[in-house]
Parts: sequence; C-alpha cells; structure tokens
Amino acid sequence: MTSISLIIAGIIIGTIVIALGGGGAAFYLGILTAVFHLPPEAAAATSLVTALPSLLIGATTYAKQKRIKFKIGNILVLSALPSVLIGSLLSPYIPEKIYTWIIGLILMILGLRILLKRQSKPKANPNKAQAILYGAIAGLMVGVSGLSGGGMVLAGLILLGLNTFDAMATSTYVLTATSALGALMHATAGKVNWTIGLPLIAGAIIGAILAPQLVKILAKTKHPEYVNYFIAILLIIMGAKSLL
Repeated sequence: MTSISLIIAGIIIGTIVIALGGGGAAFYLGILTAVFHLPPEAAAATSLVTALPSLLIGATTYAKQKRIKFKIGNILVLSALPSVLIGSLLSPYIPEKIYTWIIGLILMILGLRILLKRQSKPKANPNKAQAILYGAIAGLMVGVSGLSGGGMVLAGLILLGLNTFDAMATSTYVLTATSALGALMHATAGKVNWTIGLPLIAGAIIGAILAPQLVKILAKTKHPEYVNYFIAILLIIMGAKSLL
C-alpha cells in the first residue's frame, strides 16, 4: 500500500474513530495485522501511536464545542490510567484467547444494554462506582492488547446517562489520556513501525478535524437516538467477532 493510500485510509479511519468517541484502535489493528502482517506487539504499539495525534485534535475541538463532561470524564481517566500500567505489565502472561473472549462478552453485554435502555434525560450525578469500573476495564484493554478501550468507555458513558454526542466527546477526552500512556508503554519497547505509522497519522489528523463537525451536524438531526442504536449494534458485532 502506497503512502497516499495510507493517508486516505487514515482519513477514513480518523473520521470514524473520533466520530465514535475515539474508539478505533481495533480498526488500526485490523489494517496493521491483516494488510501489513505486523506481529501483535508491533501492531499494538503502532496503532496507539497512530491514534494519539487525532485523539488530541478531536478532544480539543470537542472541548471548544463544550461537549466534554469533565467531571465524569476525569473519574474514568483516574481509574483507567493505573489499569493501563497493570495491563502492560500483565500482557505477557495473559492468554490471548481468554482475554479476547472476556472482552467480547463484555462488549456484547454493553451493546445489548444500550439497545434495551430507554431514552431519558441525562443524570445529574452518574454512578461513580460504575464509572470507575468502565474506566478500569478500558485501561486494561489499552495496556494488555493495544486496543483503545473506546467501545467500553463510550458504552459506559451512554449507560451512565450522557447523551450520545456528549458521550462521544467525553470518550475522546478519556481515550486521549489512556492512549498517551499506552503508546508510551508500548513505544518504549521499540515496536512502532514508523514507515507505516506516519502516513496513517497524517490522514488520521485530517479525519480528526472533520469528525467533530460531522457530529455537530448529526446532533441537529430529528432522531439523534438512532446513533445509539448504531453504536450498540457495532459493539455487539465487535464482541461477537472476538468470540469467533
């Protein structure tokens, strides 16, 4: 794949990732392993490093739109960061099959909960214990396998009562912090493939600039709750794929 093709792929993935709350390391991992046949460790390190600049831009733009709910977001960040460190240390000792099955089941359950959840007004005081749990699991996903944990964080924020688009923005903020630490932990091992990563970063930055504007447009539609259903179905598909 040429550099131009990588940039185009980065634009598409970057737009999707930031529009869906920053969850997208799975897309990067898919390209890096299936197309470029990178070993798991190199794919994990490269995906996190590739996603980080676009997450920073996305979070900054969402902050200017005043969509990030920092109070609940900070709870997730503080619970996720220690889990990233723990996951990075445990990753060599956790069988990949067992880990992917557990994460797959969790994603499917969260997706089903979103589908069954009735639309309601955002809660003034979201459940802190649940927020800590979602953050901790997301952090483990980053530390163990290089996934961004975005599906976990986004689903958790929706179930905690945030509206879809504030959840996307807050998720991007949380994942900026977790991905930064995860990228540092994985990159220090020297596993990043910069030849592939740099063109993807360039494209993802463009996508990150476009995505918040897309979310702004979607938020004005007559039925924004349909985005919730799309997210729920996507989580179920991702979870089912992990179980296969």
